[in-house]
Amino acid sequence: MSTILIVDDDNIFRGRMAKAFSRRDYSVFDAPSYDKAVDILKKQAIDMALFDLKMEGKNGLILVRDSLELQPKMRIIVLTGYGSIATATEAIKLGALAYLAKPASLDEILSAFEEKRTYSQPQGQDIKPPSLARVEWEHIQRVLADCDGNISAAAKKLGIHRRTLQRKLFKYAPK
Repeated sequence: MSTILIVDDDNIFRGRMAKAFSRRDYSVFDAPSYDKAVDILKKQAIDMALFDLKMEGKNGLILVRDSLELQPKMRIIVLTGYGSIATATEAIKLGALAYLAKPASLDEILSAFEEKRTYSQPQGQDIKPPSLARVEWEHIQRVLADCDGNISAAAKKLGIHRRTLQRKLFKYAPK
């Protein structure tokens, strides 16, 4: 029986995914955050993982990197509603097998584990250039990831006050 770790801060979504994988005879572990996921990875051998990108605390990109240090053979897919080419590229560079935009069906997720796709745009949607606010958000996320989630260090690299960065991070990502 294959094992899968589902990490998403949305309890309802995480529960539905866990139930769907259980019905397909997977042994499912789930966590709402980076810290809980790392605790599971230290105790349990995991074959596959499905990580959300945006979570409270450390984000999914940092979790990809740290998870592969703990379990190098684990196959990881990043599933997010805040997708961008920049974060998709970063996820793949860090070792994720694929990067899927929400909503994705269970069949699409399982297919991604098998096919080794790198990026998926929801069907029927045209790719539109990101807004200036979105580009700023993505740049902040990249710098924050480079600083391992340290807000003071990221603010210094960005040349803005720490409190200003905190206010920007408190807002949800622009569309």
